[in-house]
Amino acid sequence: MPLHVVSLGGSLIVPEEIDIDYLATFKRFIVERIAMGERFILIAGGGKVARKYQQAAADVSEIDNEEKDWLGIHSTRLNAHLLRTIFKRYAHPRIFTNLDEHIDFQENILIGAGWKPGWSTDYIAVRLAERYGGRSIINLSNIEYVYSEDPRINPQATKYENISWPDFRAIVGTTWCPGMSAPFDPIASQEAARLSLTVAILNGRNLENLNQYLEGNPFKGTLIQ
Repeated sequence: MPLHVVSLGGSLIVPEEIDIDYLATFKRFIVERIAMGERFILIAGGGKVARKYQQAAADVSEIDNEEKDWLGIHSTRLNAHLLRTIFKRYAHPRIFTNLDEHIDFQENILIGAGWKPGWSTDYIAVRLAERYGGRSIINLSNIEYVYSEDPRINPQATKYENISWPDFRAIVGTTWCPGMSAPFDPIASQEAARLSLTVAILNGRNLENLNQYLEGNPFKGTLIQ
């Protein structure tokens, strides 16, 4: 059965408040794909929840990157538990949070979250793709394409529909910072390039577009490979 590794951005789960309408629509979409014989690994991001906790802590006390990372990690785990509850009928009962362990899941869905400081959920997605035989990762967030720079700041930024790993890594750099906002994080990018994985950057709110991608049809988004 086809296995899809999906990194689901926290910006989709909790843009400001928990987006119940989106989660309900996303559940219907995934369940329909399961009925077609597909399986999923869903890794939950922390998004704005993580950044709010990190900013609150920094406003009150001086904190280091390790503590910022732990706040982000626990935010991803809270979001992951929400997903596991929503997909309880279809998902493995444990949330994957430790790369030193192996879960031999037979269910339709495995839910993943943050591991430990220094590694983002994008990195978890890469490692799970490697472990379970995935050759690509679907990165769902609130952006449609990768750009040479932030198009909100520079409207003339170059939009990429296809980009190589060396060119993409030149854009995002080589250093991971807690709360970093990037289409795909630098450390995960390095590992994905080493493994020759393909990463599809898609706007997760457009589920019809995601369907087009899964069906092998033209879609809006960026392929990094």
